[in-house]
Amino acid sequence: MRHDVDMAGEFDDIRNRLELIAEELADLAIARLVESIDAGGSELPVDERRLTRARRAVEKAAAILREPDDLEV
Repeated sequence: MRHDVDMAGEFDDIRNRLELIAEELADLAIARLVESIDAGGSELPVDERRLTRARRAVEKAAAILREPDDLEV
């Protein structure tokens, strides 16, 4: 059972890092929006869309690591 505890801790560490990355991606997306507005843009910047998609994918990965194990050993 010690192995299960080690794996959970490992997943927690990775999940926490993914959550931090998601926050960084969100901050970058907001910065792109602000830059676009400041420059008088009227459409969403292309990189903001890409950053948002990446953030959602990272959040999904973090959520998967938050799920309980499917297999009981």
